[in-house]
Amino acid sequence: MSFIYEELDFRPTPIGDLMLRRRRMPQFGDRDIYEVKLGEHFLMTSLFHEAESQLAKLGLDALNYDELDVVVGGLGLGYTAVAALEDPRVKSLVIVDYLEAVIEWHKSGLVPLGKRLVNDARCRLVQADFFALSRNIMKSFDPENPTKKYDAILLDIDHTPTHVLHQTNTHFYTEEGLGELTQHLKPRGIFALWADGAPEDFFTERLKKVFVSAQSHTIEFENPITGGSSIGAVYVAKMSPK
Repeated sequence: MSFIYEELDFRPTPIGDLMLRRRRMPQFGDRDIYEVKLGEHFLMTSLFHEAESQLAKLGLDALNYDELDVVVGGLGLGYTAVAALEDPRVKSLVIVDYLEAVIEWHKSGLVPLGKRLVNDARCRLVQADFFALSRNIMKSFDPENPTKKYDAILLDIDHTPTHVLHQTNTHFYTEEGLGELTQHLKPRGIFALWADGAPEDFFTERLKKVFVSAQSHTIEFENPITGGSSIGAVYVAKMSPK
């Protein structure tokens, strides 16, 4: 089969040129591969997304009660959000993404998981700066419910706490920034973060200074591009020991 490449969308944004592309590669037959790039950053591929799904699963598994209100920071191709909605305890899900185009991809069905999210009554897409909303402790992540607090906040935006897409994001990963985030959580809530590569001890220790407890998980998954395996990290921090 010949190589196929198609650019589905390309837009300039305040933080770089955004591209959504679809392609096929001979080793994967008729499988459509979706990829997202922002400037020089390769953000996501549909070829492997285990770490993004595990972000939701590990985060929500840390909660031992029902009726969960959840925030996902970063929509991407939708894998974290879909994994969260697979948990029947989730009663509401707010997905915050800075890039209007990414939300439009899902609403129009341009990406495979879009309709699944849009058609779930528990789910709402909000175009906003997650980090600015986190810093504003007087308001919620949900503009329709300005005083609402959450059981879980799941974040998948930057590559790592030290490799960010924009320098304004760095404040969030400080003790002060993480402390601001806790003001959006319920007393038994959790914060979970995806990062590229192996967990970094310094960040786990920083989380422990702000939260009651924190632990990191190493997610190893097959990488069909390299023919080997790759590693991602998921950090889970709890507001309460229970």
